[in-house]
Amino acid sequence: MDRLTALFVEGMGAAAATSGILTQLQGRIFGLLYLHDGPMSLDDVTAELQQSKGNVSVNIRGLIEWQLVRQFHVAGSRKDHYEAATDFWRVMQEILERRFRWNLRQVVAAAEETEQMIEASNRRGADARERADFVARRLAILREFFLAVDVGLGGFSRGEAFAPQLLQRAVVKVPIDEGPPR
Repeated sequence: MDRLTALFVEGMGAAAATSGILTQLQGRIFGLLYLHDGPMSLDDVTAELQQSKGNVSVNIRGLIEWQLVRQFHVAGSRKDHYEAATDFWRVMQEILERRFRWNLRQVVAAAEETEQMIEASNRRGADARERADFVARRLAILREFFLAVDVGLGGFSRGEAFAPQLLQRAVVKVPIDEGPPR
């Protein structure tokens, strides 16, 4: 591997390691494939990165799931070959859908489930009502914000302009004097 490729491969590995999405080896594999002119066989990738075939194979499958790498069959070869994706818009759509929007929806579902529990509970006494009202206000703020972000990311992933007004309306500031009930 030449010095330019090695520098890029290591940089991609470092970036991937901190991404929370890819492993360091996946970043290195992507970097190698991205700077290679044409598909590479699994054997070639393992040799360049000095990794075991099994380890590289597992990590390439993860990259294929994220649509960062495509598998090819090369005529005259019985080996699978791989090539890095270059349509970064499609890659970003996949990451937004599978990672961020899924997490946003988990938060919204937790808030809605807790709100339903508040509504179903039998609020006894002033302290219990005060606590339930406080929690309901906080959950409503959180739910509105995350729903607005979800809508914005959905539009972004479809290539639509992101209207910041939706997010601005959802950002409700909690009054400073409003603290948790005693």
